[in-house]
Amino acid sequence: MKHIKWNDIPYEKLNEKFLRKIAWDGKVMIALTEVAQGYQVPLHSHDNEQVSWVMSGIWRFRLEGRTVDVGPGEMIFIPANVEHSAEAIESLVAYDIFTPPRQDWLTGTDSYLRDK
Repeated sequence: MKHIKWNDIPYEKLNEKFLRKIAWDGKVMIALTEVAQGYQVPLHSHDNEQVSWVMSGIWRFRLEGRTVDVGPGEMIFIPANVEHSAEAIESLVAYDIFTPPRQDWLTGTDSYLRDK
């Protein structure tokens, strides 16, 4: 992933309010996500550590009994196996970084994000 060209990676439309592009090698996954205002990611956890880096807009995370708003230029670290949820307070663009790559995002089994 030394030379990612995001324009060459097609968006995957998970639902009407959540789009993403995924780049990965064997060691790291980076997802560029666009989320419309009001979209809510339900409470969930995953086996991988996650860093969300917000470029624009506001993500509101709920984890470990607290609420954290993450705005432009800010990051949040979510440890593996920690339950959390998120809401787009404003339409946003963010990078989600995982190591090792998340298998549910690679196999399409991330049903909590997808239209049913």
